Amino acid sequence: MNGDTAARTPTGTDHTAQDGAGVAGLPSPAVPGPRPSEQAPLPSERASQPSEEAPRPSAAAPPASEEASRSWRERLAGFGYAARPTAPLAERLVPPMPDGRGVTPAVVPPSPLLLRLGVSVPAGLWSWLCRWAGWLGPLAVALFAGILRFTNLGQPHAIIFDETYYAKDAYALWHGGYEISWPDGANDQIMTPGAAVPYRSVASYVVHPPVGKWIIGAGEWLFGMNPFGWRFAVALLGTLSVLMVARIARRLFRSTLLGCVAGLLLSVDGLHLVLSRAALLDLVVMFWILAAFGFLLLDRDRTRGRLAAKLGGVPDAVLAQRMNLGWRPYRIAAGVCVGLTCATKWSGLYVAAAFGVMTVLWDVGARRLAGAPRPYLATLARDVVPAFVSIVVVSLVVYLTSWWGWFASSNAPGQGGWGRDWAVGRSTDYPWIPEGLRALWHYHSTVYDFHTHLSDPHTYQSNPWSWLVLGRPVSFFYESPKQGQSGCTAAECAREVLGIGTPLLWWAAVVALVYCLWRWVARRDWRAGAVLCGLAAGYLPWFAYQQRTIFLFYAVVFVPFLVLAVTMLVGALIGPPGASRDRRIIGSAAAGLLVLLIVWNFLFFFPLFTGQTIPMDDWRQRMWFNSWI
Repeated sequence: MNGDTAARTPTGTDHTAQDGAGVAGLPSPAVPGPRPSEQAPLPSERASQPSEEAPRPSAAAPPASEEASRSWRERLAGFGYAARPTAPLAERLVPPMPDGRGVTPAVVPPSPLLLRLGVSVPAGLWSWLCRWAGWLGPLAVALFAGILRFTNLGQPHAIIFDETYYAKDAYALWHGGYEISWPDGANDQIMTPGAAVPYRSVASYVVHPPVGKWIIGAGEWLFGMNPFGWRFAVALLGTLSVLMVARIARRLFRSTLLGCVAGLLLSVDGLHLVLSRAALLDLVVMFWILAAFGFLLLDRDRTRGRLAAKLGGVPDAVLAQRMNLGWRPYRIAAGVCVGLTCATKWSGLYVAAAFGVMTVLWDVGARRLAGAPRPYLATLARDVVPAFVSIVVVSLVVYLTSWWGWFASSNAPGQGGWGRDWAVGRSTDYPWIPEGLRALWHYHSTVYDFHTHLSDPHTYQSNPWSWLVLGRPVSFFYESPKQGQSGCTAAECAREVLGIGTPLLWWAAVVALVYCLWRWVARRDWRAGAVLCGLAAGYLPWFAYQQRTIFLFYAVVFVPFLVLAVTMLVGALIGPPGASRDRRIIGSAAAGLLVLLIVWNFLFFFPLFTGQTIPMDDWRQRMWFNSWI
């Protein structure tokens, strides 16, 4: 995660500032970062390097070894190999962004591709589009995602799957500050037009923190206690997450084109779409994890920019070892997002640990590049404690604050949230701890026991080993309309909301993850390490709870990182900036074909993602495996 040898421009990068082709055509070439064996020597090492003034062999009679080396490089050049020159220190610390103010010139030359296609764009408009492409592209992709998520959002007009818990808990939080026990038949009454919502103040025992339910309740407050109302806020977060992943990928890979590819891939993932159109907590968890990751990327660039400015382009061992990296508001914002993750579901605890380690290792890499002789020691002395405060302490404060409705409820027996009166009059060895905190601790101990012992068999439960290959999806809703019912035009129809990812995207992600692992281990590519870190935080902890009842839709929290892995693979297919024209054309065609196949696969399964009525034969065509039924 902290390797910086491949930290410069990735394959497939577009620099709109160069010729504008990155917006409408293939990505423009950019100078890539040094490989491990090609890093610029530090000043202290230069004395041992051969002098540039030393006698060289005669050009007329090069040694055989030099001829062999040149021939070897020439042969590899046909496959896209190019020797990478050493970048300046400032660019190694903070590679330039592909476009934007201060990067894109006032006048951008027209795109050669558009000229070949006979498309003429006014010079002023073209320059403006290039300058703002970093926002316009992601916003366009997010608009597409929003259309998919909000169209017929109220359908199916029913309480589907776990909406029966969270939609009602959300309503209770907004009306009383704590979850309640609903009367029998509440679902039918809620779905009856004109009927009153059967709210009552009897507390209920729930096992998830309140933030996700507060968010769901905001939509109910705006649009009423109906399917559109309780799905609205989650659909909004799903749309915003597409915008975020596009901007994150752009910053991670320094490519607006790859940023838009990432946003498109997330917008057409089936599991992300289904969870964006259902009032469950898991997409809310995903949103805050992704936001935390984005803030940490911003913090990384901002901190390294300050370090580069102090160094003035020259490594300085003393400054790099002793410099205080200063006020880091983006990392504090990441801590807030981690706290909101934990305050939605406890799985955010693993994210706090993983992201905390990742940001510290990034600081180690920055100090090493800056010339620190003992970067780990410098980071331990100056960065670990601030990182702990920013991520752990801040998230703990946010988590406790999220329970304000429960704290504000009455501690009289039977008159407040569940367990709110537990500590009243109870003897303790810790009288200095407020009663409310002791009661909350007891509540949490029972919740932990519930989560670790939940093993009730369920039809749609699955083992995490099968998640990446979509072994067992979850049916959120199913009915079999007859001809003339619910738009059925055949003798028999099916209508289902199936919680499953877009198969080709997920299966491509398996290959992409292997590629990312190679990039991280063999090439010390920090971007691949960051993607793998996000995936590991959301995925690996479930392997410790295989005896627990768990479901595939929990995997939505790491879907953005699967998408980032596939995007990195797409960049590799496009080819390195120094590759030949033919290599870039073939690579771009292969990458485009992969993306088009994923989009086609999404469209093929779209009726199952949105609960559309289709003939039973069409439904069977989409059940590729028996385990999907």
